[in-house]
Amino acid sequence: MVERVDVLVVGGGVNGVGIARDAAGRGLSVWLCERDDLASHTSSASTKLIHGGLRYLEQFEFALVGKALAEREVLLRAAPHIIWPLRFVLPHQPHLRPAWMIRIGLFLYDHLGRGRRTLPGSRRVRFGKHVTGEPLRDDFSVGFVYSDAWVQDARLVVLNAMDAARRGAQIRTHTRCVSARREGDGWVAELEPRDGERYTVHARALVNAAGPWAASFLDDVAHIKHDHSLRLIKGSHIVVPKLYDHRYAYIFQQPDRRIVFAIPYERDFTLIGTTDIEYKDDPSHPIIGDDETRYLCDAANRYFKKQLTPADVVWSYSGVRPLLQDEAGSASEVTRDYLLDIDQQGAPLLNVFGGKLTTFRKLSEEAVDRLAPLLDNSRGAWTADAKPLPGGGERDIDELMNDIRASRPWLSETFAWRLVHSYGTRARDLLGEAGSLDALGQHFGADLYQAEVDYLVRHEWATEAEDILWRRSKLGLRIDSDGVRMLGEYLASKTNTTTSH
Repeated sequence: MVERVDVLVVGGGVNGVGIARDAAGRGLSVWLCERDDLASHTSSASTKLIHGGLRYLEQFEFALVGKALAEREVLLRAAPHIIWPLRFVLPHQPHLRPAWMIRIGLFLYDHLGRGRRTLPGSRRVRFGKHVTGEPLRDDFSVGFVYSDAWVQDARLVVLNAMDAARRGAQIRTHTRCVSARREGDGWVAELEPRDGERYTVHARALVNAAGPWAASFLDDVAHIKHDHSLRLIKGSHIVVPKLYDHRYAYIFQQPDRRIVFAIPYERDFTLIGTTDIEYKDDPSHPIIGDDETRYLCDAANRYFKKQLTPADVVWSYSGVRPLLQDEAGSASEVTRDYLLDIDQQGAPLLNVFGGKLTTFRKLSEEAVDRLAPLLDNSRGAWTADAKPLPGGGERDIDELMNDIRASRPWLSETFAWRLVHSYGTRARDLLGEAGSLDALGQHFGADLYQAEVDYLVRHEWATEAEDILWRRSKLGLRIDSDGVRMLGEYLASKTNTTTSH
């Protein structure tokens, strides 16, 4: 089989699907191949924040912070069902950073960026009179509150892929790019899906969005000489039973001047992270180290009354961030900005190096702005003011949940909340005409039923239990081993796993 397209994107993380969506929306024919599942690596292992990066101000990354804060507003509009505002509390410790420095930083944070700002600004709080003081140790009396946003990171990737597919892009998961070479005025790429039957794609341009493998893709697949190097940084997180009942998050300053977040997570848990450690091993399967677990427990213990030990950890995850190589001494100081490099020694090759979750849309826009003229495409940028991503058609998510529960009173509040905050308006499609829980089909545990599994297979490229339990959702925190086994058996029994949109 031979396919001919304008653009072949290699990599199904947030940057790859963002570029595929933008290019497809400009009328270019696009294929995207991903060796594993969508968002199966770095893009599902973030701290899950849409934020400017308050700590980057200390590194004088004003342009990066301003760009990220402007993007925060765009993304809140684009996906209100999976991205929502979150207030952060910064307890003050004078010996780490003086109050005047924090106030200046928060003033800049409130005012950097462009356009209308919808989130409330920062302010000072006294913990004796504020709910966020209750779980903190008694030696903290004052702090600062500011705004950022939370995102379900892997779902953000999937929704961008869905929108790209809706605009004509072909998304091929579990498909490896085995080789890519310039031939004539284009690229010839050999792709290998899981069944091992290779096929060829002829593309006018190639996009290398392979994340931690971006440099090795050039070396081992495309065989292109280059001067780029990435600094791989492992970031790990732990999840513990919830440490407090309110909906604020915390940002904690550590003695080594690093920042650790404690964030309400999946209603019953607290997410704590992240670490920053140089990483030299295979980026495919990073694992948290005992020293990292202890570091994160100690970081929380410096602030919370309730003391943690590694035994309290119910789940952990690690990801490898491919950051631009620079002169920074410590891993936490490496720039989170990105580099787009176009190689025009023949057919166009666009390489994506670095980046962060919050700025993926802007990165994608800039990438296609540079690529499109080389493909005789003059359509301009469009994603900043586009209609919301799939499911994001109603801005008032609480009203949507109330409507779904009113029409389906047999749904529990927690079940309805999860569906709406995962699928938005598409929750109605998922539930269909069901008039009871039994009508949703086989029950795998927690609130996962056959109807949702079928939806994810049909519309969201899910093929394995892990895709559903840890990326399309976080139900892996709640489903036992029998449920995992039943889910795996059910997925294996399905003969047609081809996604249709």
